[in-house]
Amino acid sequence: MRHLLIAMLLGAAIAPTYAEVVADMPPPMPTEDTPAAVEPGAPEVRIIQKSDATIAEYRLHGKLYQVKVTPKVGKPYYLIDPTGKGEFMRREIGDNIAVPTWVLLEF
Repeated sequence: MRHLLIAMLLGAAIAPTYAEVVADMPPPMPTEDTPAAVEPGAPEVRIIQKSDATIAEYRLHGKLYQVKVTPKVGKPYYLIDPTGKGEFMRREIGDNIAVPTWVLLEF
């Protein structure tokens, strides 16, 4: 009987608390209505599935600066706005372009 009482006391001392159990649980899965959490200054990526291609739009501060088009047939390519004026230039993968691009300074 004494051993059973000691075992019960030790078990209660070792058992995790409710707060510890909740802290170890993963967050709930997002639904379609859940807004995407975007860090300030981080680029936003929007992926559009079409019947003939997959399009990934890259935006920074709401401004579109790069589009990656991956057709169902053929090689993927990029549409890049190097000046920020909305004039996109087509670049093939392997054209010695720096992808991804980073904004170092912004005025």
